[in-house]
Formats: sequence, structure tokens, C-alpha cells
Amino acid sequence: MGQGSVFAGVVRWPGGANMSSPPNTVGGVFRLTDGATAWEQVTNGLPADCHVPCVMADPHDPSRIYAGTQEGPYVSTDGGTNWRRLNFPRHDLQVWSIAVHPANPRRLYVGTSPLGVFISDDQGETWRSARGVELPDVADMRGFVNRVIRFAFNPARPDEMFAAIEVRGVIHSTDGGESWTDRGADLIALSGQSHLKSASITTNTAEGMLDVHAVTISPAEPEVPLIACRMGLFRSEDHGAHWNDLGMRGHSPIVYGRDIRVSPHDPETIYATLSTSAMGATGSIWRSTDLGRNWRRFDSGLTVGSTMMAVVPSPSNPDVVHAVTRKGQSFTTRDGGATWRETPMPAGCLGVMALAAN
Repeated sequence: MGQGSVFAGVVRWPGGANMSSPPNTVGGVFRLTDGATAWEQVTNGLPADCHVPCVMADPHDPSRIYAGTQEGPYVSTDGGTNWRRLNFPRHDLQVWSIAVHPANPRRLYVGTSPLGVFISDDQGETWRSARGVELPDVADMRGFVNRVIRFAFNPARPDEMFAAIEVRGVIHSTDGGESWTDRGADLIALSGQSHLKSASITTNTAEGMLDVHAVTISPAEPEVPLIACRMGLFRSEDHGAHWNDLGMRGHSPIVYGRDIRVSPHDPETIYATLSTSAMGATGSIWRSTDLGRNWRRFDSGLTVGSTMMAVVPSPSNPDVVHAVTRKGQSFTTRDGGATWRETPMPAGCLGVMALAAN
């Protein structure tokens, strides 16, 4: 078990992490194996009443799957069948992101809510806390518990890292994640433009630009991070000091960006998801074959009933791409987007937050 599976991380907070769990909702890790017609819940060893906002497959070992929970990080070494908690020192932090260093398979990163970045050099046995993550709240995001939601590495110099923070912008490290500096100042400046103003949780109209959900970097442009945030998709050509709008309003009437990923088979191909809002009634998948300069709809023929939360290209087959919505629709194309197959997740999966493939 392990090769060719898709994993979904599901929480029991369908309206957000600050809400209680309504009845008849389910959480945990779900697995769809290659060729299967139904998802299976794989929570053996995970905590009861499980919330999993983060799931990822180890790029060095496809049978090794990580899950972030409300009680810390967990790992499966058999493709998701069994789980054990890593020796993480904090039980009071929700884990929203996990990453493995591209050049060192023993080095792990965990991003948490409330804000924190933790590093392990022995695959999770011992941990230390990074510096500079709890940045001054210059934009006054009171009312929202911030979280580190995604990591990205410079493929040419993997000790340069970026992290996406919801709702606080982007942070940057040049020493392998040991210390971090803010890269959200220009996002705040951009929010001065009328079409980039948004405030739904706080009273600050920079909130939408700082509501960053994903960051990625292509080997074809290793110095250029790309982000997906509430107000669309953006890129930086100076390591996050300034950000440029990729102009999705010229392509799509909905621009709430939730995910952005680089194809593992073609470094110039980028996938992204756009929706109406965090709890929206529809969503879409987009693909660029020129590093985000031009985009086309990729989800031909799909009827999408909630926010499109994640899009994940298969690491083994360039024609296979998976996607999932917040309320549990899952889609797979095996012919490069020409046709799609829908495999709904089990009833009660109303808080799907993450997707991974091995």
C-alpha cells in the first residue's frame, strides 16, 4: 500500500476552526487508492474526534504520509493504514502544515495555529522552535487565530523558504527555516487599490491580501514565489519584497485563491483553484503552461458545489490530476483535463481542507 493513492484531510469544523463540530460531520484522513471507486477512512492511531487540516506525502518516500491534527503531527509509514504521533512537544497547537526538506529527508517542518514553526532533524523525535514567526500584527488582524498553512522551498537553494500565513501574509527564511522575516508589507500596500480591499473577519481592508492560503516555487523560476490568497494569485521577483498581480480578474469572475501547485513533470505548468469565498457555492480549476503568465480553465464539464480547496497533480503520471471541494466532492482526470471522474467523499465530510497524492 502507498503507491498511487490520494489522501484527503478533513476537519469537523465545516464553518472554520473557531466553530464547534456540528452533529453528523466526520473528520480524519481519507484514502482513495488507484482504481478504487470509493474513499476509505484511515484513522487507526489518530486521535478521537479527529480534525486533519493538513495531509502530505513525503517526496522522498511515497509510503510515508504525514497528517496535521488538533493534537500535533502524525505519520504513517504504510501508506496511511496505521498512524502514530510524532514526538512533538506541544499538545495545545493545531498543525496546519508539514514539509520535508528537499535535500534532507530527515528534516521536518511543522506550521501551527496559533502561529509557530517547528523544526526536527531526526524525522520528528526532537524539535526546536524557529525565530521570528510571531511577527508584530502591523495590520491589526485581531479576531482571527493565524496559522502557518503552507511551506515552499527555493529549488535552487532549498535553505531559502517561504511560508504562507492565514491571515497574516508571507514570511521568508534564508537559513533553512531557523529564522523568519516578514514579506507581507507590500501585500498591505497593494490593498490600497480598491479592487484588492477586503475585510470580513476584522475591520482592516488589508485582510484579504493577507489571507494567504498557498505558496509554491517552480524549478523553472526558482527565485520567484507564487501565492494564492483571497484576492487572487500573485508572484514576487524580489524574494517577497514586492508582489505582482497575475491578473486572474481578466480570466475569471471569481478570484478567491485557495491552492497553487507546480507540476512535478513540467516546471512551467502551474495549477490553481479559484472560488467565490472560503465557504462559497462554487469553484474552478485553472492551468498555466507558461509559469502563470497565461491561464485557461482546466475543469471542463464539472459541476462544482462548494469552494475548490485543492488541486494536486499526480507525482507519477503527468496526465493525472486530482481536486477536491470543501464539502467533499472529489475529481480526477486521467487525460490531462479532457474528461473528469467524480468520486464523492463519504457523507459528513463537510470540512475538506487538504489533498495529497503519492
